[in-house]
Amino acid sequence: MAKIAINIATGSLQQAEMIVGIDLGTTNSLVAIIHPESKQPIALKEHDSSSLVPSVVHFDNIGNITVGEAAKQYLETEPQNTIFSAKRLMGKSYSDVKTNADFFTYKIIDDNTDSLVKVQVGDKFYSPIELSSFILKELKQRAEHILKTPVSKAVITVPAYFNDAQRQATRDAGKLAGLDVLRIVNEPTAASLAYGLGVDTADEKTIAVYDLGGGTFDVSILKIVNGIFEVLSTNGDTYLGGDDFDHAIVAYWCSQLNITTEILSSNKPLAQGLRLRAEAAKKQLSNSNEFNAVFNGYTLSITKEKFEELIQPLVDKTLQCCNNALKDSGVALSEIDVVVMVGGSTRVPLVKESVSKLFGKPVNDSVNPDEVVALGAAVQADILAGNNKDFLLLDITPLSLGIETMGGLMDVLIPRNSKIPTKAGRQYTTHKDGQGSMRISVFQGERDLVKDNRKLAEFNLTNIPGMPAGMPKVEVSFLINADGILVVTAKELRSGVEQSIEVKPQYGLTDTEVEKMLLESITHAKDDIATRALVEAKTEGEQILEVTEKFLTKNSELITKEEMIATAQAMQNLQLALTMDDKNLIQTKIEELNDISRPFAERAMDVAVSGALKGKVIE
Repeated sequence: MAKIAINIATGSLQQAEMIVGIDLGTTNSLVAIIHPESKQPIALKEHDSSSLVPSVVHFDNIGNITVGEAAKQYLETEPQNTIFSAKRLMGKSYSDVKTNADFFTYKIIDDNTDSLVKVQVGDKFYSPIELSSFILKELKQRAEHILKTPVSKAVITVPAYFNDAQRQATRDAGKLAGLDVLRIVNEPTAASLAYGLGVDTADEKTIAVYDLGGGTFDVSILKIVNGIFEVLSTNGDTYLGGDDFDHAIVAYWCSQLNITTEILSSNKPLAQGLRLRAEAAKKQLSNSNEFNAVFNGYTLSITKEKFEELIQPLVDKTLQCCNNALKDSGVALSEIDVVVMVGGSTRVPLVKESVSKLFGKPVNDSVNPDEVVALGAAVQADILAGNNKDFLLLDITPLSLGIETMGGLMDVLIPRNSKIPTKAGRQYTTHKDGQGSMRISVFQGERDLVKDNRKLAEFNLTNIPGMPAGMPKVEVSFLINADGILVVTAKELRSGVEQSIEVKPQYGLTDTEVEKMLLESITHAKDDIATRALVEAKTEGEQILEVTEKFLTKNSELITKEEMIATAQAMQNLQLALTMDDKNLIQTKIEELNDISRPFAERAMDVAVSGALKGKVIE
């Protein structure tokens, strides 16, 4: 197989252009580069401002979008229009997040399906991809302003536990922000690179990365061999972080001052004021033994000893996660060579001491824990730019590989720049009752519609047993071996029916054709993603109409005449909306139909359940 020169993956690089490293965080995000003179990674900041951009997006009533520090002020005053923690929604369906839906102060659409979540602000609907793209666009503009040069290429980091859908969503957000995402890198891998681990290909180390941020905690065990990072295990708690340290202090003050939860919930300025002073106390107690302040007539004080007593149970929880990760990885405590600290909350002395004690060695915390992930992403970006010649670059796929799904959409299974050999798989299902075959069409390219990409192969998976729509589980898997040969396999998991096809290496594209396809994907990103959102909304609308019609036919005796008329009207409105190219209108009409049909769908379920309890069979 011909080696792929790195310039195919990155496009031809002009000297003036920088590839940036981006840490797209739950609480804060930032951009870093390798300084052209010192050759050291630095986080970009303007003058004396912070390098951190809060991951907060605010929408005003006339459609203006504010991102970052300026958007934070609206968290209290306009919570329904101010989006935070969008990263927690990436690649998730409503059923994934409904148990924590109260955490979000904005409207997350509950459509009782496994489709990806949508956020409603006013009469507009946004996907987490669009919301994240606003943050990435702000980071891109900020970098261009500081560097005085265009920025169009980036390496973006994600948590090690992110699945394929979440990684693809992050890539799409980058594309929508006008960025060519050269690589998605695991956050613990990036943190290790920032400490120079793995840059020397002779390195063979086992590393623990302890990452405690504002709202989340995770720990990863990595193995580095020949400059290749392998994540052995990851563990954590997506609802544990520095915010919980603040809450512990607030709860302590409230108990001391007889401030009840009723007083706090009815007096938002008091609650917010106490939270901000608790955060100040936490920071001060990292360097002194006592904190004192007067606020709103209350005298607030806490000692370092008391603070540590309050947070000890939370720190113990993180240590339990470390033990779980070690157990899952099969690595003994004594085999961990290096412990790397990530996240602003690791500045708390008790955290450092406890982690050091658990692993029996000093922790690595000399790099700013807020910036370490972005700095590592910048190191990776520098390697991709070809500036670090000592680093081993494996063969990579020059363009994304995927299959065609409903509405002519491209569903990427192996993103461009994936290292070879690699494999990926995803499950699909049928859309019609009794559907006996499924056409698998394999495409290569970066556009959202398959008609703009290049077809590589096609085959039919036949003899699928007759089942209701949505019942069959067809797993499509892509495997690219070390010779660059792509093997595509489709298997119906319930019956074991299987079919596969082999596609030869490199698929006959010249460097120029690859670069042209990459350029077009960035140029058309906004239109492509708008088209994808519209096609997905239309597909969802058509499926809901079909399901509702079947339901009405089967359960007509459970539905009142008024409900039947209202449902028919809502279905007609949705049918009409489907003829128009307006994603928000279609989703509004889907919501209206869902709201009307939800009560009698629940009634039908109650009847079915009570019937089953009497010994009848649920159809």
